[in-house]
Amino acid sequence: METSLTSTPHSVNRWQLSGTGCDRGLRAGTRFSTWTPLNNRAGNLQLFEERTTLVLHWFDLWTDGQRKHLLRSLLTRCSKPQLKYCKDLLVEAVPVTRVDFTSVLPRFLSLYVMSFLSPLDLSAAARVSWHWRVLAEQDCLWAGRCISRGWFLPYTPAEKESGAWKNHYVSCVATLDRLTPREAAERYGTLNQRSVGEAEEEEERRKERRIRQMLRDKLQEEKKHALRTRKAWGSSTKPRGARGGGTQTGRPGSGITSSSWPSLSWPPRTAGSPSVCLSLDRGPPTTAARSLEGVQASRPSKARGALSSFTSRSPLVSVTPPALLLLISSRIPAYELVLSGVKDGVVVVLYDHRGTLSALLTQVARTMSGQRAQRLGLLAPGGTEEIHLLRGCSLSERTLLTPDHREFWEKMCGWVAPTVEGGGIDIFCPLAAAGRHRSSGLALMQTLSTLTGLQVLAPMGFATGSFQNILGEWSDGRVCTGLSEQRAASPALRFVCEDALLGWCRQAQWMEEALGQLRGSWGPQLHGVSLQARGRALGHFLWEKIRLEELCVSKELTEALTEGLSALTRQGETRPLEFLAVFLTRWSEKKEGGGESSGEERGRNKGHDSSLAPLGLISEQPQMLFDWRGAAARELHHSECLYLGRLGAVLKVYQEPLTAALNSNRAILSYADIHLVLSPVTQLLELNRGFQADLHGRLQRWGAEQCVGDVLVELCSKLRVYTNYLNNYTTALRTVDKCRETKPPFRAFLKRADRTLATHMLSLQELLLCPVWRIQEYVTLLQALSSHTHSGHPDHTHLCSALDTLLGFREFIQKLKRNSERDGRMEETQKMIQGCPSLSEGNRQLIITQDAALLMSPDEKIPESLRIYEQVSDAGLFLFNDALVLTRRSVQHTPFSLAHRSTHTFLASVALGSLAVREIRHTRYVRHAFVLEGPRRSWVCATERGEEREHFLCVLRSAMSAALTGRP
Repeated sequence: METSLTSTPHSVNRWQLSGTGCDRGLRAGTRFSTWTPLNNRAGNLQLFEERTTLVLHWFDLWTDGQRKHLLRSLLTRCSKPQLKYCKDLLVEAVPVTRVDFTSVLPRFLSLYVMSFLSPLDLSAAARVSWHWRVLAEQDCLWAGRCISRGWFLPYTPAEKESGAWKNHYVSCVATLDRLTPREAAERYGTLNQRSVGEAEEEEERRKERRIRQMLRDKLQEEKKHALRTRKAWGSSTKPRGARGGGTQTGRPGSGITSSSWPSLSWPPRTAGSPSVCLSLDRGPPTTAARSLEGVQASRPSKARGALSSFTSRSPLVSVTPPALLLLISSRIPAYELVLSGVKDGVVVVLYDHRGTLSALLTQVARTMSGQRAQRLGLLAPGGTEEIHLLRGCSLSERTLLTPDHREFWEKMCGWVAPTVEGGGIDIFCPLAAAGRHRSSGLALMQTLSTLTGLQVLAPMGFATGSFQNILGEWSDGRVCTGLSEQRAASPALRFVCEDALLGWCRQAQWMEEALGQLRGSWGPQLHGVSLQARGRALGHFLWEKIRLEELCVSKELTEALTEGLSALTRQGETRPLEFLAVFLTRWSEKKEGGGESSGEERGRNKGHDSSLAPLGLISEQPQMLFDWRGAAARELHHSECLYLGRLGAVLKVYQEPLTAALNSNRAILSYADIHLVLSPVTQLLELNRGFQADLHGRLQRWGAEQCVGDVLVELCSKLRVYTNYLNNYTTALRTVDKCRETKPPFRAFLKRADRTLATHMLSLQELLLCPVWRIQEYVTLLQALSSHTHSGHPDHTHLCSALDTLLGFREFIQKLKRNSERDGRMEETQKMIQGCPSLSEGNRQLIITQDAALLMSPDEKIPESLRIYEQVSDAGLFLFNDALVLTRRSVQHTPFSLAHRSTHTFLASVALGSLAVREIRHTRYVRHAFVLEGPRRSWVCATERGEEREHFLCVLRSAMSAALTGRP
């Protein structure tokens, strides 16, 4: 049995070694080493790998207890280097989540951390472990606590003695004398007890407050009496050379003349300015002055001395009015001119129209510094229905009561004096421009007045020109025109001087001069646009006004009309019809009589012109009440006919020839392209032809009680046809552009068909845009119909319903337009940034871009307040609604010119959910800087101006908050 075991391998060993080349190993001299061949290295490695695989296979089949037993057996047989290697592997595979900081940090850092603990916490920390006890009983932690309380150690600790100061602290606390609250109050008294001297001073201060209140009441009575008895505005005029340029009146009973009355423009009050000021005149004492003399005797000695010096200089005390607050949008053209003409006493806040309402509130609060303004002026772009307060944030009757606007105006009116004290809001937009009926602008003014409790004034919009309605009549009835004396009463002149305001209102002419330079560089493009505009105007005139296709004019008649119109232009005749009738008669006689000399003809014409002088004008018809509803309905029908003509032109000029070419095997476009581009227009034409027929029938039987609202409601019920057209519009437009580029026959066809009389001088792309224009025309005409239809009319309900539907559909069109513009901006940004990943993901949209400088500190260990930064490069920050993209910006200047262009190279992108932002305080080394901290690295950026940083960080934080909350 023993011989068999030594002479031949075990049967199991033979089975395991089959196919591995072990037989060759046995024959090569490894008969007694079946696991590790000695003189065959390749076989040895192969055999080791196979056995390792076999053991791992067994390990996978074992239970958890068997695996742990094997690991324990292996580790007990390992040497120390092998165990250390296992430890490193375990650290990499299972990272350490909890570790004792005292065993990792240096000793002095551990002591620094423990220095923030209270004595009770230090005692608890000493019970954690022996190492913690050694650290927690160090003298450096306890000596300061004892010395600050006056507990000094009575001996010098030995060199290796530890815990001496802690033991001394514990013994002192244990033997500390402690008094109960009642015992402490009996021995030391309480803080609420006052001495006799303090009570007397408090009584004096209370008496002074009563006297001040008495003075305020007297001054208020004096002011009310003066307001009741003074003359009206404009009754006495101040000399033109006086400051302020306004009308001044004397105050009876006060002894103040018009020359001594202060100017209408007051200096702004600061936080520390007094609330009263002295008059410069020496008039008779007023009631307030006599009150001062009467209360002097009752004042304490210190207050009596102050009042004596106060009344010895002047008998009159007047309250300094608050400053005026003027908000100016940066979108206002040439706002620098307005700033140069701001009067004294006006606090100006020039805000960035790209900001938010919260940022504007913060800017106003910082500017006012707790003061209260007499009136609030708002100079921002706007029209008769809304104010473009900020970009994407318009103020109208519909948006005023939204939470953001409501909170903004409620806080803003807190800085304005109430109406009883002359407070109010002056809006420089023509919101009060209302005709016979109530407008949205007036409704906005009334709602804003109700919300804030202040008087709201606005121009009535009767003047023409850019911002010249400010010089016209305002809603309070005061006029500001020419050099009238009433101009000082205009709310606008409370804020801005007259000359500066007039110059700024003429800014449109200066802007025209500035545009002259643009025409030099953009001349060809502007010329092309001008030709297109003139062509469209000519087509509109010939096709829709003259109906040229219906006229059959001979050459002789054309020549006669041309000569007659030329003579009419030269003569400047005020009665053109009578002149043309006589001229054509004379022209006919000349042609029939064989012609006459030109001199005789001119003499006859001249004599006839003189004979026209005694002719009387056409007698005026008696004026009747104009039918506004009928005019609006007829305009709706007329514009509908023109709209149908344009839709019909699409089918007649484009669809029919293209379909005919396709049927004759000379295809210009495929059937799919024709169907995609032109078939939706056919559906629109069928729908609007039915609407025009119904509307024409109603107008044939027009009367005061006739209704058209039900026809409009029926049209609105079929707006799905327009919805399908608008959803297909972008695809159709791209198909036309693509076919125009890739198919020469179609390009030649468009060149022949576009901008002809048959297409109303419009191109195919412009004709496809007509349905979008028509929706806006529907809204305008329905608003006119609704405004001229009283609420009791049977048509009022249907008109309001149709108007609401069309307003909602217009919002849908505007949303499609915004989405298209957003996609265009994303494409431009993608092309602008070199090496940038794809930006078209989901609903991503660009919010704001900001130029900045990328900074770096040479030594990060220096404290931030002393750290020096150096600029690494120029950077560009592109903020999207879900990410922030950082680019390296390069500026390249054009030779022999002031122009330059910027190129951007992709640097990094960070998701807003994982981004943190931190501002860097202004130091002598860096200004307007902030830190953008991402998951892996951070960037230090700085802007040129502080306003740019505040605006960008405000928008960035809003976008980060929206990204975290998931709201749009």
